[in-house]
Amino acid sequence: MKIALARASYNPFGGAERTIQSVAEAMRAGGDEPTLLTRHWPDNAGHGIAHQVVNPRYFSKAGREKSFANAVGRIIDARAFDLVQSYERIPGAHVYHAVDGVHAEWLERRKRGQNLMGRLGVILNPHHRAVLDLERRMYASPTLKAVICISQMVKDDIVRRFGVDAERCEVIHLDIDSEKFHPRVQGEFRAATRSALGIPSSAPVVVFAGSGFVRKGVAAFLQALFLLPDAHGIVVGHDKALSQFRAMAIALGVGGRAHFTGGVKDVRPYYGAADVFLMPTLYEPFGLVYGEAMACGLPAIVSRDAGAQDWIVEGKNGYVVDPMDIGAMARAVEAALANPGMREAARESVLPYTAATAALKYRALYQRLGARRAPGP
Repeated sequence: MKIALARASYNPFGGAERTIQSVAEAMRAGGDEPTLLTRHWPDNAGHGIAHQVVNPRYFSKAGREKSFANAVGRIIDARAFDLVQSYERIPGAHVYHAVDGVHAEWLERRKRGQNLMGRLGVILNPHHRAVLDLERRMYASPTLKAVICISQMVKDDIVRRFGVDAERCEVIHLDIDSEKFHPRVQGEFRAATRSALGIPSSAPVVVFAGSGFVRKGVAAFLQALFLLPDAHGIVVGHDKALSQFRAMAIALGVGGRAHFTGGVKDVRPYYGAADVFLMPTLYEPFGLVYGEAMACGLPAIVSRDAGAQDWIVEGKNGYVVDPMDIGAMARAVEAALANPGMREAARESVLPYTAATAALKYRALYQRLGARRAPGP
C-alpha cells in the first residue's frame, strides 16, 4: 500500500518523530511505501523516509492547526494514498496514532492546578477550541478505521470520551533502547556528574527529565524535595520559565539541593548520577523518559496521569502517585531508596519493549487494515 504519515511539525529527534521512524521502517519491511506529509523537512532529518511538503498559509496558531488538517483532508479526498495515518487531529484520516494523547483530557486534568482566571483563559483560547473541534470531528468520522494508542490510559480516555469502539483501539507501547539506556551509566557518569553539580557522593539523588515544566510537574518535584531533607534533586530540561522555577526552589529553601541543568543533548549522565526518577506530570500520554530511566536501573515514581503507569508494579519497580499529592511522592521516593532491589526490577520490566516487538505489532495492524480495504472477489 501507499501510506501517508501526517505530522505538521517534524523534529527528527522528538519522541513522536522517533515513533514515526519506527512505524515507517515497519511499513517498508512489510512491502508498503510510506511518505511523510509535513510542513517543513528539516536539513538534519536524514533520508530514511520519503516526504512531501504540505505547508498551507495560516495567520494564527489556531489557523495553523486547521489549515494543515484541511490540506491533508484534500489529499485524502483525492485518494493519492491507500491509507493515511495521522499524528495530528485530522478528520478523515484512516488511522490516528495518538502520540499526543487526548487534548480534551489534558485540558480537564490541567484544571486541577489552575485558578478561575486560568480556566477561563483556556475556555476562551482559540487554539484550544480549534484542537478540540478537530479532535471531536476526527473521532466521529466514519473514515477512521483504527486508533493506535501508546498506553492503556490513552485508550481508556478515547473510548470513554468519544465512544470509539474499543476493538478499533490498538495499544502499542513505545520501544526503549535498553542498550543505550543501561545501568552502566552509573559507572560511566556518576562520580563526575555529581562532582560537577556539587552533590556529595553519599547523598540520595532524585532526577526529573523533560521540557514543559508546568505540565510535567517541576513545582511538585521541588515541593517533594523539600520533604526529603537529605536528598538532592536534578531537573534536566529547558523551559522558558526556568528562572521562575529556580526562584521557587530558593523560596522553598531547597535552592542548594535543586540543580537545574537546562537543555542537554544527553540525559544519561544525570540518570547515572541519580537513585530514583520522579516526574509528577499533570498529563503525559506515555512518557518515554520513565522507560529510559528504568532501563538505566532507576525505580520510577510515575504520575497516575501518565501512560507509563502500564509498566509499574507497585513496590517492585516503582510507584504510581497522584501528581498533586506531595506527601505521597516523598514517601514513594523514600521507599524506593530503601529498596535497592528495585533497581534491577526496574530495568527488567522494560526489556520486552523493543523496536522489533513494536514493529511486529504495527505490521500486523497494517496487514489487517489492508485486508479490510482490499476489493472483494
